[in-house]
Order: sequence, then structure tokens, then C-alpha cells
Amino acid sequence: MRHAKGYRRLNRTHEHRKALWANMAGSLIEHEQIKTTLPKAKELKRVIDKLITLGKRGDLHARRQAAAQLKEDKDVAKLFEILGPRYKDRNGGYCRVLKAGFRYGDMAPMAIIELVDRDVDAKGAADKARVAAEEAAAEE
Repeated sequence: MRHAKGYRRLNRTHEHRKALWANMAGSLIEHEQIKTTLPKAKELKRVIDKLITLGKRGDLHARRQAAAQLKEDKDVAKLFEILGPRYKDRNGGYCRVLKAGFRYGDMAPMAIIELVDRDVDAKGAADKARVAAEEAAAEE
């Protein structure tokens, strides 16, 4: 019997899973699309949907709850300033999981998890800005 087996443990301790979801949710909020294994993507969907619902609420208590789960303040800021208003009229289903074949090394099933109605320019924007800043600093 599988009573109270409500989530995938992914062969990790509770602390490791908590850090994994914090890092992956932050990456998904920042880039709006990431590639990972299929079981991780399916579990991340549950986490990110709850975070975006907090972002839609927008009050101080919701912001503190999101900050307790996410590691970086910039992710919390984007969640409440950009993603919350973007999905204010949508009742759930904020991200989708697309199967993306198998990984070459170990044949693990891969997936792309992305936000619905995502900004296609968000992926890699931070890296482009960093490279441009480094080039500007090198010219000076």
C-alpha cells in the first residue's frame, strides 16, 4: 500500500530536495524555461504553481512566504512585479512540461519546463547583460 506517498523523493534527503526546489524554481522564474529530467520537472510544476499563486496575492505575508522558499531576492521581486500581474486572470496551470527525449549519458528522460505565455527574451538575458557590462568595462 502506498498511503501518504504524495510526492517524488528523488533519492534525496529532505534538506537536499528543499534546496533543489529553491534553486530550480529560482532558475525557472529568472529564465522562464529550463531543461531538466522529467520527474524533477513534474515535481517542480507543483512548487512553481504555488509560488506564482503567492505572487498573484501580492501582499506582504505572501512575499515573505515566497522569500522563505526562494534563495534570491531578485527572484522574489520578479515573481511579484512581473509574473504575478501577468497571470492575474489565469486560474492555475502557469507552466507546462514538454518531453524532450533522453539524455545521452544515462538515457534519463529529459523535459523542458516553461512558463505559459513566457517572455522569449528572458532566457539568457542576465548572461547577455553581464557580457555587455564586461565588454564595456574592458574598453574603459
